[in-house]
Amino acid sequence: MEYWNSTLGSGFILMGILNDSGSPELLCATITVLYMLALTSNGLLLLVITVDSRLHVPMYFLLGQLSLMDLLFTSVVTPKALVDFLQSEYTISFGGCALQMFLALTLGGAEDLLLAFMAYDRYVAICHPLNYMVFMRPRVCWLMVATAWILASLSAFVYTTYTMHYPFCKVRKIRHLLCEIPPLLKLACADTSRYELLVYVMGVTFLMPPLFTIISSYTLILCTVLHMPSNEGKQKALVTCSSHLTVVGMFYGAATFMYVLPSSLHSPRQDNIISLFYTVVTPALNPLIYSLRNKEVMGALKRVLAKYMA
Repeated sequence: MEYWNSTLGSGFILMGILNDSGSPELLCATITVLYMLALTSNGLLLLVITVDSRLHVPMYFLLGQLSLMDLLFTSVVTPKALVDFLQSEYTISFGGCALQMFLALTLGGAEDLLLAFMAYDRYVAICHPLNYMVFMRPRVCWLMVATAWILASLSAFVYTTYTMHYPFCKVRKIRHLLCEIPPLLKLACADTSRYELLVYVMGVTFLMPPLFTIISSYTLILCTVLHMPSNEGKQKALVTCSSHLTVVGMFYGAATFMYVLPSSLHSPRQDNIISLFYTVVTPALNPLIYSLRNKEVMGALKRVLAKYMA
């Protein structure tokens, strides 16, 4: 089999879900609407959290970071996929593919860690309310956010560098929505079995500690909530936590499918659907899940809109 030399200036061909769909025009319109919803909802949530001083607390600071990550994540993938489909031009350069992979891995990894920090925030707020501003003081919050971004970017850099060092075959079609490790390794003209095992082990290692933190935090929260004397306090705590758990379930379900399940259980169509879910659907739904049932956010949104539209 012939090798493809990446130094020749060629690129890959991204044959994503729009090419495999029976109704590509309808799917394109749906993705466009979801992308606009993601931009609008996450942008508004970021604006409200930044402008309204009543939301300048650790919980909303972390929520703002989640909105920023979702906004960037969907923008790394969706615009290119839509433009490629409309122009019938599906190529991506070698450097562009590497950059897209690095950014996607960075944002996905950072969100993985951030969700664990958000669970810890809820645990402290509900189980140790008197010490909340001690455990979640501004310096701690900034340290959490910096840790998520730095660890995720370092991990993404290593993954991207090692994945892109393989020689790729002349068949350069990536049957996926974006440049990710599993579909790219299928094009490698070399034995990738050890690296695939490493990706699996590191995927479990990177996903499981945050997930264990989340499960432990919410187990303790549930025990505390059940002993609350106030029904109003119980309801408020459960509404906040159920929103977070919904987001956690969507994120970890997709991440587990892509990076923990063995490659033998993957198919291009399933991978495309999952990638569409966590790059387009989840970023559009997250701010709605957090804000629609949150009276503080909705109240702040009304105040901000009234201020800027007056």
